[in-house]
Amino acid sequence: MKFPVLAITLDLDDTLWPFAPIGARIDQVLFDWMREHSPATAAMYPVAAMRELRERSFRDNPHLHFDLSALRRLTIQEALENSGASLDLLEPAYEVFYAARNQVECYPDALGALARIAARVPVAALSNGNADLERIGLAHHFSFQLGAREHGAAKPEASIFHAACDRLGVAPAQVLHVGDHVEMDVAGAMAAGLRGCWINREAATWNHPQLQPDLQFDTLTGLADWLDANLDAADADESRST
Repeated sequence: MKFPVLAITLDLDDTLWPFAPIGARIDQVLFDWMREHSPATAAMYPVAAMRELRERSFRDNPHLHFDLSALRRLTIQEALENSGASLDLLEPAYEVFYAARNQVECYPDALGALARIAARVPVAALSNGNADLERIGLAHHFSFQLGAREHGAAKPEASIFHAACDRLGVAPAQVLHVGDHVEMDVAGAMAAGLRGCWINREAATWNHPQLQPDLQFDTLTGLADWLDANLDAADADESRST
């Protein structure tokens, strides 16, 4: 399939890098820090108990689902309060979490493909998560990063996709959103008038009842190859018409 793409919005977690190992490391790093700085908190909230507390905080605070940093602070605060620890530890503990959260290991194909894609069209990071591309060292590939916290609403809300298109200065129909999640990324983008590309690394089955992705690849390299071919063909057509 060929269609015009003047810009790309790109999901981060589970698109550029797997989140599961990050999540596991965060849990262990935060527990180890608590064990040193607040043993009572570590005793009350070992890794599994802290994870349960975080999941409960998420369920109990739907108004904060667009702000994962606030939810994480809320979880740490509750753990400190329940264990009788000083709330002076809240921000240091959060910083320990955030440093670990931004230690990512990209998929083998991701960095080379991202560089190729960014050389062809502007790319904006569009994420519900709280990764920091400056800390990670990848910001130079992106025109900007727009997070759900900054915007005030999370994917699949149409407004966050439209806000990214406005900042790119490109009509939604000429923007391709790329991500791993069927609902939050692909279906959400397409419902907002963007094109949708599903990065399906796990050979999953597409399960949306109404929509089909415009594009589907198992790596970002597949998208980079398609983009090269699509744009080269468009350039050739333009040359023939002049």
